[in-house]
Amino acid sequence: MKVGVLTSGGKDSAYSAWWAQMQGWEVAALITVGIEEEDSMMFQIQGTYISAFQAISMNIPWLPVKSKGVEELEINDLREALEGKKNNMKTFEELWPRKIPKPKNIQIINGKMEIDALVTGALRSDYQKTRIERMCNEIGIKSFCPLWHKNSEEHMKSLLQHGFEIKFVSVSCEGLDSSWLGESLTSTRLEKLIFLAKKYRFNLDGEGGEFETITVNGPHMEKRINCYGTPIFSSGRGVWEIESMNIE
Repeated sequence: MKVGVLTSGGKDSAYSAWWAQMQGWEVAALITVGIEEEDSMMFQIQGTYISAFQAISMNIPWLPVKSKGVEELEINDLREALEGKKNNMKTFEELWPRKIPKPKNIQIINGKMEIDALVTGALRSDYQKTRIERMCNEIGIKSFCPLWHKNSEEHMKSLLQHGFEIKFVSVSCEGLDSSWLGESLTSTRLEKLIFLAKKYRFNLDGEGGEFETITVNGPHMEKRINCYGTPIFSSGRGVWEIESMNIE
């Protein structure tokens, strides 16, 4: 089976890309929706362009999708890109952050995506899952969510056990402060996260938007991605502003 993986560059979509490989499927491309505004009901905001470097590390193409994050329209932006109705190279130029040098060896998908299915990292968002499934049905492909309703603690521990290297790039809930920004998920830090999630009653896996992550290495990647940034924290919310990124 030939599949595309819808990825934010975070832990769940990285795991899903690896899962697809483990099924023996051909991962034809990583697909990333870049949000131009400050919020989205469907997609991650912070650090999503790392997906381009992940695609390079996996030696596969990347499909960037531009969206303003408008409810009910952002899924249509994704559909049109999959159907080849967008200028993907233009999208790449418009979305790419100025401070990060463009990777020279990136392969950008041109034209319609010829895939049998779309794999996503959705955990428990019915809003996201149902819209993606409906879109896939309309364009005649299958939809897979390998992490759907997986136990949060088991999932987080599994990421470490299988060698995923994950960094926190945003926090936005009580209990998580600036000390988490830019830090890697380790066994020690996961134990602390479990404690805080119970104390402050937030989702351990960040499914409620409590935090966002990027994946800089994993079993599905041939090379590690180096990232350097600065934490910016104010009024209980913060981001790790990435200033440079490259592949080893």
